[in-house]
Amino acid sequence: MTKRVGVTLRYSIGFKRQVVNEVEAGESMSLLQKRYGIKGGATIQRWLRKFGKDHLLNKVVRIETMEEKDRLKQLEEEVKKLKLALADSLLAQRSLETLIEEANKAYKTNLKKSFGDSSSTGSENSSA
Repeated sequence: MTKRVGVTLRYSIGFKRQVVNEVEAGESMSLLQKRYGIKGGATIQRWLRKFGKDHLLNKVVRIETMEEKDRLKQLEEEVKKLKLALADSLLAQRSLETLIEEANKAYKTNLKKSFGDSSSTGSENSSA
């Protein structure tokens, strides 16, 4: 097996600034990548973040009306309330399961099974 030796390219700060200036002057990033042999699609974007003006980077701008903002706040509040209600119900369910387990230990029985049997035998007794 042969060992591959990778080539690491290091660019000087002056070169990076030159490329950033050309992008800011209107050159396309793909053209500059080809012209200077820069590999990696995000390389120039990283240089722009570090040395350039952020106005050339892709940004997400969200424009909302006041009604949309109010509705978003209302929905977030509703989600918060629902999460709290879910947590409370899960806590109640777990505490009831623990109570049943402790009662089973104390009375040496299986309440879940007994409860299911008693409801079926109760209906048989009432129909007879």
